[in-house]
Amino acid sequence: MAKTGQTGLEGVAASLPRDEGRGLPPVHLWNPPFCGDLDMRIAADGTWFYQKTPIGRLALVKLFSSVLKREGDKYFLVTPVEKVGLIVEDAPFLAVELKVVREPEQILQFRTNVDDWVTCGADNPLRFTPEPGTGGLKPYLHVRRDLWAKVTRALFYDLVELGEECDIGGNRMFGVASGGEFFVMAQADALREFA
Repeated sequence: MAKTGQTGLEGVAASLPRDEGRGLPPVHLWNPPFCGDLDMRIAADGTWFYQKTPIGRLALVKLFSSVLKREGDKYFLVTPVEKVGLIVEDAPFLAVELKVVREPEQILQFRTNVDDWVTCGADNPLRFTPEPGTGGLKPYLHVRRDLWAKVTRALFYDLVELGEECDIGGNRMFGVASGGEFFVMAQADALREFA
């Protein structure tokens, strides 16, 4: 990606399109040739690393996250002319703040670790994945284009507090509502066993 004569992280950043104030770049429309893998990783805690060193500048992380694309189980940074691979340990984003709006129905709004606000609903659902070996759940929020945010543990507890029981297909389920949608966490009777 760094064809500008610069090297390292700044060179990679310099090759990315900057479109301040106009929203996210249309990376879903770009299909450039694959140019190899970068020594870049997004850790499970949401920290971005380049050459095993944390990227400390939020502005750079935001820039890279704006051109992140997922294809199957692989993640890439893309421009109109280049595509490079990177490693994502769990999810590329973290949901770190929650606002609950109740007018007239409950709407959950999440802020990610790159300061994007996402409204949970039909287009941006929550999903709850069983954690192997623990019996617990890992919550995720859809952010955009098959990119997900892992919901922090503190916010997960908030979601449980907001949770309610609902009949779905003849089964009593426990979950949380947002934007007219109901997102199932687990069967209600399974949760009662832990109470």
